[in-house]
Amino acid sequence: MADNKNTKCGYVAIIGAPNAGKSTLTNQMVGQKVSIITHKVQTTRFPVKGIVMNGDTQIIVVDTPGIFAPKKRLDRAMVASAWEGTKDADCIVFMLDAPSINRAFARENQGDNKVLEDYERIIASLQDVKTPIILALNKIDEIEKSALLDLAKRCSDDVNYKHIMMISALRNKGVGDLVNAISKEMPDGPFLYPEDQASDLPLRLMAAEITREKVFERLHDELPYQSTVETDQWQERRDGSVRIDQTLYVTRENHKRMVIGKGGETLKQISRAAREDIIKELERVVHLFVHVKVKENWTDDKSHYTERGLDFDAE
Repeated sequence: MADNKNTKCGYVAIIGAPNAGKSTLTNQMVGQKVSIITHKVQTTRFPVKGIVMNGDTQIIVVDTPGIFAPKKRLDRAMVASAWEGTKDADCIVFMLDAPSINRAFARENQGDNKVLEDYERIIASLQDVKTPIILALNKIDEIEKSALLDLAKRCSDDVNYKHIMMISALRNKGVGDLVNAISKEMPDGPFLYPEDQASDLPLRLMAAEITREKVFERLHDELPYQSTVETDQWQERRDGSVRIDQTLYVTRENHKRMVIGKGGETLKQISRAAREDIIKELERVVHLFVHVKVKENWTDDKSHYTERGLDFDAE
């Protein structure tokens, strides 16, 4: 731990619509993977904390689920947890997919504009927030500079932002400047985590999230959103390796066949990719066994929410 005399430490909550790039930004800021990333929307289901060191400042980054109009129990729990993550934050980063919101503004009077609806829903909730808010316009390499400047001006009229930052989370452009801006908002205080710790995610949950990422990567177009992974057993072995047994829950029998694949090949590929990533995180030999089960109503299993810090009864 660093000397507490001149240190700063605080929380920043990253919020935004689904697929704005929040998890990519979190991983870039931390310098390693702490949040899973896929092309599937609403991949992040619960707040994940990453720990960033910036000189004498420790920033605890809360990567929140995407904010959208919730319809189902899991959706409601995810959105509620996103807003909950802002309550104790010392700073909020509102992240926008710049090209996407720019296109939405261009057709704001044409109806059926979900991107604009998500944006307006979020800024309405930010109006009375006293916490410093930083706007991060993401994917700046995919939009003309003049359009980007106009977009920044347009957004600045909607919320009183402390800073407006222009970044590309994927290409790590402007991320350092954003970290410096966040650091200025952190309060004086001792570090809350060891300086070499990257996340507070429990290992069992981290391993389950990695496998879920590989499922989505392999079956992005085919497998519906309603699937999850649970770590059932974590056995430390005498030789220093670890055996991990997991269950992948899907809601239908045909989804199970899809995940297993012909001759079990698809499941083998998923397990192999997950094991490789878990080995990188644990830096030791991993024996991973993934089983697939049909559980139609897993989204109504309260333990799934409790383990991830989600409110089962969120309205």
